[in-house]
Amino acid sequence: MIRVENLHRHFGGFRAVDGASLTIETGSITGLIGPNGAGKSTLFNVIAGVLPPTSGRVLMDGEDITGLPPHELFHKGLLRTFQLAHEFASMTVRENLMMVPGGQSGETIWKTWLQRGRIRAEERALRKKADEVLEFLTIRHLADELAGNLSGGQKKLLELGRTMMVDAKIVFLDEVGAGVNRTLLMTIADAIIRLNKERGYTFCVIEHDMDFIGKLCDPVIVMAEGKVLAQGSAADIMQNEAVIEAYLGTGLKNKDMVG
Repeated sequence: MIRVENLHRHFGGFRAVDGASLTIETGSITGLIGPNGAGKSTLFNVIAGVLPPTSGRVLMDGEDITGLPPHELFHKGLLRTFQLAHEFASMTVRENLMMVPGGQSGETIWKTWLQRGRIRAEERALRKKADEVLEFLTIRHLADELAGNLSGGQKKLLELGRTMMVDAKIVFLDEVGAGVNRTLLMTIADAIIRLNKERGYTFCVIEHDMDFIGKLCDPVIVMAEGKVLAQGSAADIMQNEAVIEAYLGTGLKNKDMVG
């Protein structure tokens, strides 16, 4: 689904992404790991249109999407979440979901005057879909809670729920487990697996918890110093001498690599 070809992103003299090339296969849950400063989040930001590349290409289903802005990629089915959740704190959980789909009639002033029936019908459909998403994620009981009151893990579930309100093809998850307790982390993992198996979502996941990566991801791609260092199963990656070498300065542990 995604092919990255010789991608570079420089900040002055610093090469955050330095000639990275990789593929993300349709229907996979691909893990992306590496030491701090390896270039993982920058790579995500370039693929998702948050940052323009210095050079190189990104293709989605064979189409060159290099440098397209996030809103255009959104409509192509490419979505990205962030390490820190970006909820609308003063809106309810349900309202956060209902506002995701674009092109709603209520967004146009004159339609709010002349097409009130149509707007009400759209809102009923969106409310129904939002409640189905909340049920899928096992957080239906939080529908009327202000999003700003949620725990870190609940906010990550809400972000995952947003991707379910549109026809997502591929979702880039940046440290979905950061600040999340173990119970909620497993809930998030189960939701990702179900979305992959039942709804055909493709995922690429940055994460530092190797238990989480091992449960979810195949293959796992390792970055170091802006380049792709290795790729394979989680078990193979843990035994890879080059990967171990890259982590030596950060204290590699079998179950807790640095993201």
